[in-house]
Formats: sequence, C-alpha cells, structure tokens
Amino acid sequence: MIVVKKINGQEIVVNCELIETIEFTPHALLSLTTGEKLIVDETRDELLKKIIDYKRTIHQGPETVVWT
Repeated sequence: MIVVKKINGQEIVVNCELIETIEFTPHALLSLTTGEKLIVDETRDELLKKIIDYKRTIHQGPETVVWT
C-alpha cells in the first residue's frame, strides 16, 4: 500500500498490486484492475519511487520492514 495525494489535497492509500497502468497528462492517472481510475498529484518520479520502495519492502520480508 502507498499513500498518494489526490488533486484536491486529500491523502488516500492505494494497493499497489491493483495498479494496472499509469498515465501522466499532466497529473498521474492510475487505472486499477478493478476498473476504477484515480487522479493523483504525484510526479512520475515520486510515484515510481513509492511503488519501488513498496515492492522492495514486500520482498524483504516482515522482519526487516521499517515504517517511516
């Protein structure tokens, strides 16, 4: 799960495993496998960093998870 900010400033938590595609025009449009679409106010670099960090945490196992 990652925390992202909608364009109205509200923070939401998104399950990374449900993200199917991401379009950047100019905001990020997340298309989920559920058919839902979310517009978030993260840059490409910010969003990809969050997703990569999440994936790394998942593959490290619970004994090494550090929540910041």
